[in-house]
Amino acid sequence: MNRTARTGDSAAGADPRLVRPAPAPDDGEQGRAPDRGSARVRTSVTVPLRCADRTHQATVATFHDLVDGCEHLAVLLGPPHPAVPLVRLHSECLTGDVFGSERCDCGAQLDEALTRIAAVGGVLLYLRQEGRGIGLYNKLDAYRLQDHGLDTYAANRALGMDDDARDYTAAVQMLRALGHDEIDLLTNNPDKRRQLERGGIRVRRVVATAVHLTAHNSAYLQAKATVTAHTLSMEGLRH
Repeated sequence: MNRTARTGDSAAGADPRLVRPAPAPDDGEQGRAPDRGSARVRTSVTVPLRCADRTHQATVATFHDLVDGCEHLAVLLGPPHPAVPLVRLHSECLTGDVFGSERCDCGAQLDEALTRIAAVGGVLLYLRQEGRGIGLYNKLDAYRLQDHGLDTYAANRALGMDDDARDYTAAVQMLRALGHDEIDLLTNNPDKRRQLERGGIRVRRVVATAVHLTAHNSAYLQAKATVTAHTLSMEGLRH
């Protein structure tokens, strides 16, 4: 059954996407390690978000008991309670999401995802996984190595890091806490589907993201297509 958890009250004017805040843990729960299979909604708040040329009323939810202890967010957008929500797992990218860096496609993918989810109803999980899980400083160190000819994955390895250090267990927990066990997944990364399905989330279909090519990210996108089998058109990456 697919449903979005809701507040118990149905007061007039209440946002139907609002999720039920979980009660604060009692004294017996203090210090308890998170259950890898369970998380609870902590709180939710309505935030107007600008997507393309429109402003949408989004609901932003936070969580208790996420396995990695990070402050991940769920952004609920669009028509409430779609039968199968459109879901994007978006890893934080300060340089792309905030500053508009064209060395990657992250900021463009974030804008695309928010707009597409707002149109049909669903959730964007904003995951605190900067630099594919290696952190902001390490990502910038990897950029320096890329400037000397390494691709994005080889640069990670040169720093002693994994090609991709992201684990999506917390994303599985968040979707379950929101009442979703079947989704349409907006991605070009096949590992996201594999990890979600291993965690018990049914992916009805994968919806490909666009290819956001700039004058500065062609090599980066080509590496994603060839090294980690992202579904990106190689034709669109050739100059």
